[in-house]
Amino acid sequence: MKEDKESCMLCPRACKVQRGEEKRGYCGETWQVRAARASLHLWEEPCISGQKGSGTIFFSGCSLRCVFCQNKSIARGDKGRKVTIEQLAELFLILQDNKASTINLVTPTHFVPQIVLALERAKKNGLILPVVYNTASYEMVETIQRLEGLVDIYLPDMKYKSKEISDKYSKAPDYFEYASKAIKEMVRQVGEPVFEKGLMKHGVIVRHMVMPGYTKDSKEILKYLYETYGNKIYLSILNQYTPPKDLQEFPEIQRRVTKREYKKVVDYAIELGIERAFVQEGKTAQESFIPDFDEPIFLENVTKSTIL
Repeated sequence: MKEDKESCMLCPRACKVQRGEEKRGYCGETWQVRAARASLHLWEEPCISGQKGSGTIFFSGCSLRCVFCQNKSIARGDKGRKVTIEQLAELFLILQDNKASTINLVTPTHFVPQIVLALERAKKNGLILPVVYNTASYEMVETIQRLEGLVDIYLPDMKYKSKEISDKYSKAPDYFEYASKAIKEMVRQVGEPVFEKGLMKHGVIVRHMVMPGYTKDSKEILKYLYETYGNKIYLSILNQYTPPKDLQEFPEIQRRVTKREYKKVVDYAIELGIERAFVQEGKTAQESFIPDFDEPIFLENVTKSTIL
């Protein structure tokens, strides 16, 4: 953990920044954990959210920084509250007490060493919910390996196959190289999906959000995932791309995905023989998918905690 702090290489950016109290890595964060929101979140896949919602912690900062990021206010902004390792462990238990179906860690890469300690502490104190690692997948295998035995469900994105597209929108031409290796390690750790009463207990769900004008790349991603993993993983094909208002530099993606584009990708998945997949219907590209990060970090019905 000391080495991580003095020369951070937790993600493929390998910025080697000494993330102390003041210095920030490429992710935009110091070594101090910050979380922008924690609540029961109903907008994950049904087997993750359940009836009450997933106990979701949105961490501040991000090492990928896509130009179209829906959570830009926390990925690049200054929203978030400082949380100690002890407080983070307590937060997991508070979410469990509030009937969360899972503990859902969103954009956690740059805080993995601290999360590991918090999870170990929480599990010793009664945490029994499945832990979800919710990531954009721009990950180092070595970082993912630290989570073995602590994470039950991996929820990674597979955003791009093309080097050109990933470079243009995320400044990460090596995205697929790292994401594919990271997902391989995730599958190795948790194995094939296990469900209980409709909720996932172990497994991997790979998300792919269809982007306007890039159905060809979407098809290549689905083909790779199916040929590589077959039914060992679930896929989640998303149509909820919502362009932010400041995309003048990228007019080609300053629109939502059409019904025709999304149908083309879903039809291709069926042609491949993919059966284990979640798809979205209706007008899912709505702001309801984007949490309000101006709300307090805690659940609305939590009135007292050492974190507040």
